Amino acid sequence: MSRIGKKPIDIPAGVEVKVEGTEVVVSKGKDTKRLDTHGRVDVEVADNKVIFHRKGDDKASSAFWGTYRALTQNMILGLTQGFEKRLEINGVGYRAAVKGKVLELQLGFSHPINYEIPEGIAIAVEKNIISVKGQDKQKVGQVAAEIRAFRPPEPYKGKGVKYVDEVILRKAGKTGK
Repeated sequence: MSRIGKKPIDIPAGVEVKVEGTEVVVSKGKDTKRLDTHGRVDVEVADNKVIFHRKGDDKASSAFWGTYRALTQNMILGLTQGFEKRLEINGVGYRAAVKGKVLELQLGFSHPINYEIPEGIAIAVEKNIISVKGQDKQKVGQVAAEIRAFRPPEPYKGKGVKYVDEVILRKAGKTGK
């Protein structure tokens, strides 16, 4: 049984949650996010809380119950606080710069990499730290993963793009005799 699905979600001040058919609509000011539950769970808004109920007792119902509750919680957090992933660039001559709606990366290749910044994502560069911010948790994580994939960190010198809190296991390399 889902332990996540049991917990009701508190609705913060300024956020409005409505249920329209099978869709959960979360809005704050002019920003609106929608989540279609496809009728897999019952959603109820009461006493400034969002409560999810399972449709059945099978394993799939329990999984959907927790999943849709977590997705709704992430929509509310995205509208109130936002999400952020931080990437660190390590390597001699490795640089990043934001030019309009393009992130320009120089990662040791013969050419710069121009990454088109998607709608709803803000990227800031400070020295060797790239900060990816947005309201959609999935989109922020996907953009950060795509940037990291241009030059993943290598295990010998640790050069490349890594998450700030990521630990790179280092290898010893060759020993000279």
